Amino acid sequence: MHNSIRFILQSITVGLAAAAILLLIWPGLLNDRIESSEKQFVRSYSDAVNLAAPAVVNVYASRVFQQQINPLFQDPVFKRFFGDIQPQPNKRRDSKMGSGVIMNSQGYILTSAHIIQGQDEIQVNLNDGRQAEAEVIGIDTDTDIAVLRINLDNLPVIRTGDSNKLNVGDVVLAIGNPYDFGQTVTQGVVSAKGRKRMGITTFEDFIQTDADINPGSSGGALIVATGELVGISTAIFSTTGGSQGIGLATPVNLALNVMQHIIEHGFVVRGWLGIEAQILPPDILRETALENGGVLVAGVLRGGPADLAGMAPGDIILKLGEQSVSDPQQAIELISSLNPGTKLEILIMRGWEEISVQAEVATRPVYGQ
Repeated sequence: MHNSIRFILQSITVGLAAAAILLLIWPGLLNDRIESSEKQFVRSYSDAVNLAAPAVVNVYASRVFQQQINPLFQDPVFKRFFGDIQPQPNKRRDSKMGSGVIMNSQGYILTSAHIIQGQDEIQVNLNDGRQAEAEVIGIDTDTDIAVLRINLDNLPVIRTGDSNKLNVGDVVLAIGNPYDFGQTVTQGVVSAKGRKRMGITTFEDFIQTDADINPGSSGGALIVATGELVGISTAIFSTTGGSQGIGLATPVNLALNVMQHIIEHGFVVRGWLGIEAQILPPDILRETALENGGVLVAGVLRGGPADLAGMAPGDIILKLGEQSVSDPQQAIELISSLNPGTKLEILIMRGWEEISVQAEVATRPVYGQ
């Protein structure tokens, strides 16, 4: 018993002596360990906000409508009894608000297409108090992305990150102008990546976050804890109109690609075949016993690339090039990624026969401009 106690005391003494010698040799060791522990518990994101917030703007879009004069005033019977009355037409202003992000020193701004679509006056308010009329460079309703441009000097520019490197659980901050309160920051995490089939846009690859994105925040910035832009806030999924912890943002990599196309061409250049694709019905899938599935061609636009290639409604697309397809969204995205003019081999099933046709990819028509 005495030997055991003596051994324990000796071990403690040796340990304390070793720690004292180590601290004498490396005085900053204890502070380094404390700082390392503190880094695991971020107490503030103010540095990230200070870095990104100056480049986030408020966007106000409006359009003046001239209400039609009641045709009763032009009726001959009315004029006979009341005279030739010519009332002045009433004017009504329709306004929308949102947010945007200054992407470069040339004044290009990313925002949401649904904010400015159909509007003819766009005003941008900067965080430093400056205001400017914005020019609409282009709108892409297929991704709900629009590009504006303002003519001001010394513009704050946001730093862009890589949305492909985002992980579920990463801390993100949303900066925008909810309910026209003024610039507001909300915090959350990346809840999911690659959200599709939300029925919001044609091409969907949303970042889902529980950072509050309320009306007016659309077009604003979704940033990581170091201040880099990783997404453009797009919409909320809500049954009440307010945030319920499900916000959606367009990945910045996709938004930058759209912006580049719009600046260069005025619209996004995408491939197109002129088909309406649908999910293969279960009964057809059972009858054909297709191992990899397929996509049903529900309609073919007359004179379009698919029509010229000999495709017809009822065909089942098995492969586009070397890629097997089993989902309409997958097929549309694959076709859209091809450059116009590309010769595309398409393997289809017609009846019980597999047929290979070749179509020349055309430019996808631009809608909603």
